[in-house]
Amino acid sequence: METIRKALVIIGGGPAGLAAGIAAREAGVTDLVILEREDEAGGILRQCIHNGFGLHRYGEELTGPEYAARDIARAAELGLGIRCGTTVLSVSPERLVTCVSKQEGLQVFEAGAVILAMGCRERPRGALGTPGTRCAGVYTAGAAQKFVNLEGLMPGRRVVILGSGDIGLIMARRMTLQGAKVLACVELMPYSSGLNRNIVQCLQDFDIPLYLSHTVTDIRGRERLEGVTVMEVDEHRRPIPGTETDFACDTLLLSVGLIPENELSRQAGVPLSPVTGGAVVDDRLHTGVPGIFACGNVLHVHDLVDFVSDESFRAGQAAAAFLRGEAPDAPAVEVRDGEGVRGTVPQRLHPDHDVTLMFRPAGVYKNAAVVAESAGVELARKRAMIFTPGEMATLPLKAEKLRGVTAPITVRMEVKENG
Repeated sequence: METIRKALVIIGGGPAGLAAGIAAREAGVTDLVILEREDEAGGILRQCIHNGFGLHRYGEELTGPEYAARDIARAAELGLGIRCGTTVLSVSPERLVTCVSKQEGLQVFEAGAVILAMGCRERPRGALGTPGTRCAGVYTAGAAQKFVNLEGLMPGRRVVILGSGDIGLIMARRMTLQGAKVLACVELMPYSSGLNRNIVQCLQDFDIPLYLSHTVTDIRGRERLEGVTVMEVDEHRRPIPGTETDFACDTLLLSVGLIPENELSRQAGVPLSPVTGGAVVDDRLHTGVPGIFACGNVLHVHDLVDFVSDESFRAGQAAAAFLRGEAPDAPAVEVRDGEGVRGTVPQRLHPDHDVTLMFRPAGVYKNAAVVAESAGVELARKRAMIFTPGEMATLPLKAEKLRGVTAPITVRMEVKENG
């Protein structure tokens, strides 16, 4: 078995891995490799043929493949080594990366630093516990997207979508444009988990009804799906008897959440957040294991690929600084979720420079403010007309406000209505 020394190994050749590799190379790291299990780089963007990508980064609307192509072209221009068709089997706390490919067989990379950029996966039917038969015709929304956009296959003609995540909303439009009849989009929560623009453009523009506070309670069919039962739920998310509605359909698409792909992170001993499902990191995207960084959807699920790229550029720069032997001047302080806030990233920060915190609101808050406080001292405040769980929120913290904050003082965030 061959062992190869590399300064930097990046796991994942999607938008996060590509951006991290580009930033690291531009920061002076020449000895690096990107390992990608698919046969082409670009990740999930390859099947996202709709537009809406790149507005923040480029100031123009691109499709997913167009967005990915720009990073792939830049990677080629910089001479980045991207090994496609390469599956990483394990990562050790000592930064030994074991992988396998048809071309090279089994290999071990001994890395000076590792960037985890494996992305996320969809939550499957088995995680829901929905009663009913195990018939054909039940797909995750992302699997259906791959069938339609990459393989030219139609999963079905009469469709119900469970969950209002962005992929599900986008597939409601895509299936309609391909000639299918989308009967309903059913959401367990009293609010959508997708971006508002997707609710408008993908449901309302096509007269597809959105049933909030509803869920699928039965799946019927022997060989192929024949129908589903939808019921309203109460404030405890329990079905309300007498509210049953039956839909005759041949396809059920699941858009019920994304999960960071962190099996390799666990192998490496990286501490994970029970809220985000991703690594616990500092403001340099450094995990709890020295020399291992995380970025993109493997860290926390983003709304926009533009923000994935921005975060991953910072991870690449931070890994380059680590390889140069640079370390933060100030000790890290903890960041904790306060009332109304879920999954703040980073969970630790060094109070020596500007930092932007990202989080998901725990509910819908109108005319509210998000506040960062430490030991009763307000560090930052940001007001908005509305905060919703479907859209990531940010809160910038200025270095001059952070300089007086020292460990073990905790930075807490709270959403306060009318705050």
